[in-house]
Amino acid sequence: MPEATPRRKKVFLIDGSGYIFRAFFAITTLSTSKGFPTNAIFGFANMLIKVLREEAPDYVVMAFDAPGKTFRDDLFANYKANRPEPPDSLIPQFSVIRDMVRAFRVGQIEIEGFEADDIIGTLAGKLRDSGMDVVIASGDKDLLQLVDERVIMLDSMKDRRYGPAEVVERFGVPPDKVIEVLGLSGDTSDNIPGVPGVGE
Repeated sequence: MPEATPRRKKVFLIDGSGYIFRAFFAITTLSTSKGFPTNAIFGFANMLIKVLREEAPDYVVMAFDAPGKTFRDDLFANYKANRPEPPDSLIPQFSVIRDMVRAFRVGQIEIEGFEADDIIGTLAGKLRDSGMDVVIASGDKDLLQLVDERVIMLDSMKDRRYGPAEVVERFGVPPDKVIEVLGLSGDTSDNIPGVPGVGE
């Protein structure tokens, strides 16, 4: 009788910075009896618990943007120049969320000069090549360029999964051409101009 093929390990790479902002804006007002804001903390906790309960990953890594400039700011001076500073009520929640991630015993990583996306992209390739199935938990369309037969993206807020077929449905091109679509069309959320007169 042939031996059963061992199940591949599943690793979740979570865009922690993206989760924080999505949670903050999804739940507008929530605070303790003393007035400490908790909307991002509460929303973030719910999103993390949902992943852990429903997906049962073997491994989880939470990636965060490091404070300060990144290498992109050196390449393009107006990178994300259209984004306002974090709201005052969000700032005190950052450290609590980091403590909460540690309490869940979830590994977290940030690297000076890089964004969470960069970390996720690097880890996704290395972990896929090591034989794991990778799930990127994010709503950032830039990360769709990483999707392949062993890497999928989960937008848990919309409860939508993206494999190669779903990327083609979204952009009209396979994942390895997403970067070209975004390069031509630009990205208003990052203040990246596209080719004039050319959209998606």
